[in-house]
Amino acid sequence: MAKKEAPLEYLRQFIPDLSAPLILEYLEHYKVHLTITRERKSVLGDYRHATQSSNHRISVNGNLNKFSFLITLIHELAHLVTFMEHGNRVQSHGKEWKLVYRKMLEEFLKLKVFPGDILAALKKNLHDLPASSCADENLMRILKKYDRNPGGLSLVEQIAEGADFALDDGRVFRKGKKLRKRFQCVELSTGKLYLFSPIYEVKPVASSNLSA
Repeated sequence: MAKKEAPLEYLRQFIPDLSAPLILEYLEHYKVHLTITRERKSVLGDYRHATQSSNHRISVNGNLNKFSFLITLIHELAHLVTFMEHGNRVQSHGKEWKLVYRKMLEEFLKLKVFPGDILAALKKNLHDLPASSCADENLMRILKKYDRNPGGLSLVEQIAEGADFALDDGRVFRKGKKLRKRFQCVELSTGKLYLFSPIYEVKPVASSNLSA
């Protein structure tokens, strides 16, 4: 998906309908320049504060399902509100941001826009919100259930030990044992070892066609 500026009505394609009025209220009130962009592996969304020459800027990956998109957008809007209240005087994911993010999440939870499993996972973390939804493996696992998954992807934890998988860049790995929270996997072409998150998305590969 190419980068695209997001008219407010266009945004309705990316979030649950019942959440649109409140989201649009935030965007209009803070004059947010929202960009829906292609998938980025390292981040789901991003916030840049306003300057003398530009408005507040938020970008969100356009490939996210509606629930992931909404949670990511709320996360970034919380950064905006925290900046408006505290400037650069506080940590980006410190207690001030967590307080703002929690209050905003609670607003949207009242709208009943999330399915029961996502709702339960969000409520569980309200007392101590992670710096990123990616850091909450249980929430990410649940959110991924709502992905369209057109590419036949699997989570690393769903790959059998000793089986092979490929990344987007074509590199192929063989899954090894779990070391604490991550799986040790060997890159078949180089023999180098890498650690993968259990919820990283990969493409299963038939091991019979490959050699270590």
